[in-house]
Amino acid sequence: MSPTARSLKKLRDEGYLANVVERRSGGRLHDLFGFIDILAIKKGEVLGVQTTSGSNVSARVNKITDHENVGIVREADIGIHVHGWRKAKGKWICRTVDLS
Repeated sequence: MSPTARSLKKLRDEGYLANVVERRSGGRLHDLFGFIDILAIKKGEVLGVQTTSGSNVSARVNKITDHENVGIVREADIGIHVHGWRKAKGKWICRTVDLS
């Protein structure tokens, strides 16, 4: 299972309506607003999630904090999370970093 599939399951289990919003064009993947893989909503909340392996969390955090669109996404009250997935003791664990 990919990190994206794991995050979709996690979000749906938490009561979100969640869908992948990155798209493929010209052989490349393009994230929504430059850094959102999954858009998740539930009553009173909109959340954009960048999902990755546990070892790439810091790179994704830097990508988002340095991105030209992060300010307007925050101003729109869209939450921003990074999900970093790693396996520990045979179980998949998600480290969530809130960049809202």
